[in-house]
Amino acid sequence: MDYLEYKGYKGSVEYSKEDNCLFGKVQGMSKALILYEGQTLEALRKDFEAGVDSYLEGCRADGVEPAKPYSGRLNLRMSSELHSRVAAFVATTGTTINEFINRAIKEELRHVAAL
Repeated sequence: MDYLEYKGYKGSVEYSKEDNCLFGKVQGMSKALILYEGQTLEALRKDFEAGVDSYLEGCRADGVEPAKPYSGRLNLRMSSELHSRVAAFVATTGTTINEFINRAIKEELRHVAAL
């Protein structure tokens, strides 16, 4: 799947057979919802950019910090056994669980991209 990108925000590109139009939403926003639509890709892009601009202008007018897509915080659940194994391993390497998980995810993404 491809996406639109503008001012650090990424948005999906989807198609509705029922409405015969393109639509999407900004990804990674937990509290704000930015939706857009269009009959053509260019119209979709314009509505996406207008939606992001409107959101940012609204935040400025309200004096609030705009939410960043994907804050960088992730609540991860794993079995207590796996948690214990990871903790024991990182204790021997002088690293942290967070650093270990970030390295593992990056390595997996490199592996998947190579396929």
